[in-house]
Amino acid sequence: MILKNMVPTKLLWMDLEFTDFDYPNSLMLEVSVEITDFDFKTIASYEARIKNDPVKLAKRLKLNTFWEEFTANRDDFVKNNSKGKPIKKVEEELIALIEEHFGDEPAVLAGNSIHSDRQVITVHWPKLDLKLHYRMLDVSSFKVLMQGKYGVMYDKTTTHRAYDDIQASIAELQFYLDWFSKEND
Repeated sequence: MILKNMVPTKLLWMDLEFTDFDYPNSLMLEVSVEITDFDFKTIASYEARIKNDPVKLAKRLKLNTFWEEFTANRDDFVKNNSKGKPIKKVEEELIALIEEHFGDEPAVLAGNSIHSDRQVITVHWPKLDLKLHYRMLDVSSFKVLMQGKYGVMYDKTTTHRAYDDIQASIAELQFYLDWFSKEND
């Protein structure tokens, strides 16, 4: 159900961590979700490590020469991939979470460069994709506007861990909204 004039009541902040940037062929490693209101108060959250076939995982990692530098904060995480949940189980749990907190309202996906995550969701989690609104709140759009038009820079720390990246995205959007608020005083 997609309603053009629907006014969203909540945001579905999501971050997926991948083996590489070859979307949507990359393998998902973890997902984190935070459902917030528009004051960014947490309503619910979810985190899961995604189990991958060890042979496929090793193959994807060997394809990417940047991996050693990129995984500085994720080595232990990748090594313990066997502790993850099957990808379809994670999709089922995410759908249940969305149904519980959004009901019939399509969930507006929010995050930084969320189009990459949406590409992967569309391919690997098609049932979840049906629960999402076609509109998304992409914090990187604000970044482009703030840097290009106003010269405002936000120093965002990135750990390449899903939960941390969501918190950084929320903080970044709040920073921009606070800047606008101060400029209009």
